[in-house]
Amino acid sequence: MTMELMLSDHARKRCLKRRIQVDWIRQALDSPARIENDAEDDSLVHVLYPVPERAFRVLRVIYNETVDPISIVTAYFDDEVTLP
Repeated sequence: MTMELMLSDHARKRCLKRRIQVDWIRQALDSPARIENDAEDDSLVHVLYPVPERAFRVLRVIYNETVDPISIVTAYFDDEVTLP
């Protein structure tokens, strides 16, 4: 099941700069390795996903789940986090 999503202008620019594919964001949303609540904003959710095409670097996708379609706020490779 693929949920509908929309990239904010900020997320679109960051994904281009960081060479993050929208397919990876979809995979992160569909099959997250971990889900975290945002520490400051209850409307935001973080999902973590190891990207095989990037040597399993952990992609962090932050999105607003209170809007439809969900809005991707930003996405980046989080080299500080490790997944089991």
